[in-house]
Amino acid sequence: MHVDLARELKAHLSARLAEATGPVTASDLGPGGWVRPALGLAPIGPGQAHLAIRLAIKDDVDVLLAGLDDAVLEEIDVRVIGVVRALSSPTPEQLQQGTRPLHPGLSVGHGAVTAGTLGGFVRVGGRLALLSNSHVLAASGDAAIGDPVLQPGPADGGVDDDRVATLAAFEAFLADGRANLVDAAVAVLDAEVPVEPGRFPGGPLSDEVLAVDDVEPDEPVEKVGRTTGHTRGRISAVEVDGVAVQYGDVVHTFDDQVEIDGATAGFSAGGDSGSVIWRSSDRTPLGLLFAGSETGGRAGGGVTFANPLATVLDVLGLQWVAS
Repeated sequence: MHVDLARELKAHLSARLAEATGPVTASDLGPGGWVRPALGLAPIGPGQAHLAIRLAIKDDVDVLLAGLDDAVLEEIDVRVIGVVRALSSPTPEQLQQGTRPLHPGLSVGHGAVTAGTLGGFVRVGGRLALLSNSHVLAASGDAAIGDPVLQPGPADGGVDDDRVATLAAFEAFLADGRANLVDAAVAVLDAEVPVEPGRFPGGPLSDEVLAVDDVEPDEPVEKVGRTTGHTRGRISAVEVDGVAVQYGDVVHTFDDQVEIDGATAGFSAGGDSGSVIWRSSDRTPLGLLFAGSETGGRAGGGVTFANPLATVLDVLGLQWVAS
């Protein structure tokens, strides 16, 4: 609808909610307190918008939208966003500590490595798991399925008692100069380990992962990683083939990768491997950080390389978990 009509609909619904004497949502804050929905405008084209409604829990939708006719329902954008809290960016020192609940950005690693980053959460075979690189969770393929994963990683003091997950799957590196697509692994969470999948700087990421063909150069992006914390950059190249990455004494080559340039300095550093990268404009996840250089880039701090996250999910048969 035209943006002015969307504003009128917003004002009408706001007035209706203000006049309500009973519950307007299912979210109970205790005696006399109900979580009111947030109302706004969601642009859908030049001069066009939907009414944006943001709710705390799924049950709120049925309570709030009861009685609205189909014509109105077609012009609204309803999303369940959970509880909204004041958020801040964690410092590297905080990310390198043992932390519960688990959340993206924390130090994590197999017992035989130093430490990398817990990138985010996925489902593998219906089970909730944490996502990072193979060289972080699977010791670049030297680990065995069933090995423990520690938080924090060994470089940050992680020991056997810091086990949080069990290695469930990883993509083995190809030998003989053949090109790899991903450096990725998942570890299924151990019983009763608390997690907050949506605890990224600025709030949860989108439920949808950006398709490979939709990753475009010059898009502003962000990540949160164990070593450098929350950083911003821009995609500087896509579909990059022949990326040669040094793993100890071995070099593995990768095709169809995404290159990121830091906004004011390097976008990442050692230990940030495994971070999930998201598009700033709409918080859509798009990449899994796995390697970088120390020189080059517009700011002189090196460039970062990431596997397209859609490729990672496809190769390992995973489902992204946003919150």
